[in-house]
Amino acid sequence: MGEMVQMHFGTVDYVIFAVLLVASAGIGLFYAFSGGRQRTTQEFLLADRSMSCLPVSLSLLATFQSAVAILGAPSEIYAHGTQYWFLGCSYFLGLLIPAHIFIPVFYRLRLTSAYQYLELRFSKSVRICGTITFIFQMVIYMGVVLYAPALALNAVTGFDLWGAVLAMGLVCTLYTALGGLKAVIWTDVFQTVVMFAGQLAVIVVGTQQAGGIAEVWRKAENGSRIAGLDLNPDPLERHTFWTLAVGGVFLMLALYGVNQAQVQRYLSSRTEREAIMSCYAVFPTQQIVLTMSCLMGLVMYARYGEDSPLDKGYVKTNDQMVLYFVMDVLRDLPGLPGLFVACLFSGALSTISSAFNSLATVTMEDLIKPHVPAMTETRATWLSKGLALGYGLVCLAMAYIASLMGSVLQAALSIFGMVGGPLLGLFCLGMFFPWANSIGAIVGLIAGLIMAFWIGIGSIVMRMSAAPPPPVLNATALPDMGNMTTIAMTTVINSITTKPRPTGLQALYSLSYMWYSAHNSTTVVVVGLIVSLLTGPQKEKDLTPGTVYPVLGKLLFFLPEQYKEKLCCVTPLEDKSKAFDGQPYQMAQKESNGIAYTKEEDSSEKPTEESNAAQPSHRLGHVLQETTL
Repeated sequence: MGEMVQMHFGTVDYVIFAVLLVASAGIGLFYAFSGGRQRTTQEFLLADRSMSCLPVSLSLLATFQSAVAILGAPSEIYAHGTQYWFLGCSYFLGLLIPAHIFIPVFYRLRLTSAYQYLELRFSKSVRICGTITFIFQMVIYMGVVLYAPALALNAVTGFDLWGAVLAMGLVCTLYTALGGLKAVIWTDVFQTVVMFAGQLAVIVVGTQQAGGIAEVWRKAENGSRIAGLDLNPDPLERHTFWTLAVGGVFLMLALYGVNQAQVQRYLSSRTEREAIMSCYAVFPTQQIVLTMSCLMGLVMYARYGEDSPLDKGYVKTNDQMVLYFVMDVLRDLPGLPGLFVACLFSGALSTISSAFNSLATVTMEDLIKPHVPAMTETRATWLSKGLALGYGLVCLAMAYIASLMGSVLQAALSIFGMVGGPLLGLFCLGMFFPWANSIGAIVGLIAGLIMAFWIGIGSIVMRMSAAPPPPVLNATALPDMGNMTTIAMTTVINSITTKPRPTGLQALYSLSYMWYSAHNSTTVVVVGLIVSLLTGPQKEKDLTPGTVYPVLGKLLFFLPEQYKEKLCCVTPLEDKSKAFDGQPYQMAQKESNGIAYTKEEDSSEKPTEESNAAQPSHRLGHVLQETTL
């Protein structure tokens, strides 16, 4: 085994890294002192609902593309081949369903927090359960996403570990707390460009050094790294076409459909149509990101073959391999290693800033405003900024805890992912099943979380006890299900080789992590429906208008009208848009804690223009809905 090799940054690299941090902070300061100067919660938390399609779509992409993804996906391809690329097939449905079901429902309700929906549809207690689950999920995750890239960077280049953590954490806290969502979205745009540039530089230089793209492909083919279509339906297989393309849809829905960080971006759009277009625009850019990660993995293979730096002992874990490769390839090109590290930290910054902002929003809207309805707008805005700052400091504390946890990092990331599926199930239960009631929702959510933790923790324990030398559990090796950076984050989990097919509980623990989100959300829906039917289903007349998407009515179009009414299938979403004429939406009156506070109350032209724009796109949603589901 070789020694752990350290390569060093030059002055130019440090300068480029510093420029990234200064530029990010500068964008935050600019929005703190321009425009409305972040004086209202509407501007601070929702960017005044004034964002256009392009920055929103790039921000959606950046939130999902974390540093863990940039480190994780290429080493996954290097070790296991290009099968992972078929995940791209899940993006189509995974973005089409949010665009035509979740966005219209959330946008027309004029929400600020996605969890306000749960109160409108069920009750206050369901809303609080959802909010607390989300806060738990994000707080655990933030420390890991901050610490993991800093640790990899420190191991490969000797870059000061806590210097990097503090620089990122403080800069991020600064621009999020000062500039609000507008600053977060525009820094995301800047950071997305840096991410593309960093990855592209490595791919171009690496391909050139390997002798051209044809040579890279030839070496990958000879090393059986180019995977064909694997149609094996076995759910215990880690990656097949079905686990990636179908299981991936549920991951995408948990990520793009109901995650507060993404919902907040949709709601910051000028119109419903722009929100839908931003979701559409993510599709091609995400395919490019996935393809670049695959190319990087193949270029790594062309350079090292089966002789990986991990086997030689140059690096200790998989997530350090990509950084080692970058420093190795770019060692004679001053500035380019700095660009890639800036790309890596851009991924971390964009993810963490979104987390701060969404956490400040849900804490404010779901836990504070309902109990202090008389709070002035100025005070609410200052409190929101204080919350963003507070979560920034919590994030640094979590990074410190992550440093003490060592190999428990995988467990922390798994816990984060385990929560995504049940939350998706909770929203689906409310949106698609009109007879689900609040008791069913709470019992369903608890059942889903128990199931998620049971399988997740069981699989970790089984994997640790399976192989005599325990596999390296590293910062990014995670069986991940339904989180903000889910899709590209799956670094190599040391697979258990050539064993008889597990049975009973062992089979449950061996379930491919790509199915976790689907399995856990289905548990919530099934348990929620059974409990609702046993405790007295919700009657249609008691539903808040506009909170149910009539998917069953569309699927059961052949039934006579009276049966549809009995099944509670006729709650059309379109009729509710008439509510735009008088006020934002009639259900806004149900609550006095800020849902009703919207710009539309000041301007009478915008709602009608929005509802007009929304009508055709929504009808299209129904047509697509019938064909896709």
